[in-house]
Amino acid sequence: MIDLILSVCLLADPGTCREEHLHYESRGSLAQCMMLAMPYVAQWAGEHPRWTVKTWRCDWPQREGQPT
Repeated sequence: MIDLILSVCLLADPGTCREEHLHYESRGSLAQCMMLAMPYVAQWAGEHPRWTVKTWRCDWPQREGQPT
């Protein structure tokens, strides 16, 4: 599993931002995730028209009880 983390802000209030986590199964590396992320980012943006995606990154999901 890889965690695609989007930093998104509300279009009507650009100061209101949050992170969205999209999980998907991948056997590749984080670098491959970044190269292949655009369709997932575009899909999320299309499904959430009130929000704009500012940045995204890939990371391994945090395990329960593991420090962040």
